[in-house]
Amino acid sequence: MILAAGRGERMRPLTGQLPKPMLEVGGHPLIEYHLAALAAIGVREVIVNLSWHGGRIREAFGDGAAHGIAIRYSVEGPEPLGTAGGIVAALPLLGDAPFLVLNGDVWTDFDLGALRAPAGSLAHLVLVDNPDHHPQGDYGLESSGRATAGPGALTFSGVSLLDPALFDGCTPGFRALKPLLDAALAAGRLTGQRHAGAWRDVGTPARLAELDAELRLSRFRHPVLSSPVG
Repeated sequence: MILAAGRGERMRPLTGQLPKPMLEVGGHPLIEYHLAALAAIGVREVIVNLSWHGGRIREAFGDGAAHGIAIRYSVEGPEPLGTAGGIVAALPLLGDAPFLVLNGDVWTDFDLGALRAPAGSLAHLVLVDNPDHHPQGDYGLESSGRATAGPGALTFSGVSLLDPALFDGCTPGFRALKPLLDAALAAGRLTGQRHAGAWRDVGTPARLAELDAELRLSRFRHPVLSSPVG
């Protein structure tokens, strides 16, 4: 599942008429990098949730056939349901097995095929070194892969493998993901793996412009999609 329903308030005016995952870096919309990476590891079906100007995503990618992947859409209406709320709404489309979830507003060269959750994990997170805008991090990580609270925290990248059981008892409506992850942590069922490669949270126009420059200067390379030079 690709999370693409947010309003992108901090990205205005760029998101005035465009959902944030449709903003371009390195010559491609952010969401296109995710679709290409998923198709490259053999994923054949993707759910994309839509709200703010979601029609622009549907217009650009349709049923996904041109990108070698089948896209179905979970339409949330005019108000986004939050990360967990959007996933809960899409659960009937996601099936009973653990599923990949990608935030639509991040860019990374992480190999999605390397994502492996230990047995018993409710949520398996890709964690990265803390960026300047999030110095406190989110969770620590033991050598066993079990996530911890407290010292040594890393930042949740927005890439995860989630078990539908994480959402047991959740009713439809707006809901954040962090409380569910914290509950899994308390139960000893939150795990993760560290990614030491490239990752950017494209949360502001300045960070968007910085990533675009890095891609065009070939400081970062996506494993599937290439960027224009210069």
